[in-house]
Amino acid sequence: MAFGTVKLNDGHEMPAIAFGTGSKWKGQDVTDYVIQAIETGFSHIDSAQWYGTEDSVGRAIRESALNRSDLYITTKWSGRTDIPEAINNSLVQIGVKQVDLYLIHNPSFVTDLEHDWKEFEKIKETGLAKSIGVSNFNLETLQKLVKIAKVKPAVNQILFHPYNYAENKELLEYSAKHGIITEAYSSLFPITRYPGGPVDAPVAAAAKRLNATPTQVLLSWVRSKGVSIVTTSSSKEHLQEYLAVADLPALTDNEIAAIDGAGAKGPPSDTLVHLHRKKYINLACSLFAIGLFLWVQYRG
Repeated sequence: MAFGTVKLNDGHEMPAIAFGTGSKWKGQDVTDYVIQAIETGFSHIDSAQWYGTEDSVGRAIRESALNRSDLYITTKWSGRTDIPEAINNSLVQIGVKQVDLYLIHNPSFVTDLEHDWKEFEKIKETGLAKSIGVSNFNLETLQKLVKIAKVKPAVNQILFHPYNYAENKELLEYSAKHGIITEAYSSLFPITRYPGGPVDAPVAAAAKRLNATPTQVLLSWVRSKGVSIVTTSSSKEHLQEYLAVADLPALTDNEIAAIDGAGAKGPPSDTLVHLHRKKYINLACSLFAIGLFLWVQYRG
């Protein structure tokens, strides 16, 4: 069984799982990894202006065995240039005449929401993108956009996992009410960033019942919320693991509730302390390096 597609509010369909080329891939050549993802069964490739991966995504698409019509391409405006220039640059980088989905990468890049969304509506109207949407919009910002939009965003791509479900529940409900698909990234944070937290136990119990992995249970949990998935890996085995989620029986209501409840308790505090300590150490090192450079310049 394949993951299938979700129908967007503009009538187009989007594959419900995507291979992402951001985060760990920023600025890297992802050609081989995208080809591997396509060969493994991914047909939806997610990129962005900010990632610096659009050119190698395009190279991978050209080298793959799939026709353009068999692939779904998402990319994002990341505020580095104005919107008309950005979409044209992205199309050139990827080597296509149209992307399937074009997103505002983050509301922090927006200086005038009404003006910028009108630019996005023009992109859809002129056929440079089939669908338009947003990323990292919270409830308040999404509500503001829906009020002024002639064309509602089709998608809102957000950070989403059991530990932030409670704070995003109202956003998900509002999005569903307006036909906006929520798309999740970093849904494996309970494993990759917050191991040892309260979510581990209910995830392990569900994994045992399903003869599945904790990773697969977390992705199944995301699907249970009606949310699409963006994920990534350099490992073919992990990509196969992700896609095999479509073949698993659904989580039970009790399993979903147990994961929800555990997630509401928050990640382990020692993990948060470690992350904050690492953040401040990195900041201190950066400031020291800048100070040393300025001192050398002054001495010279």
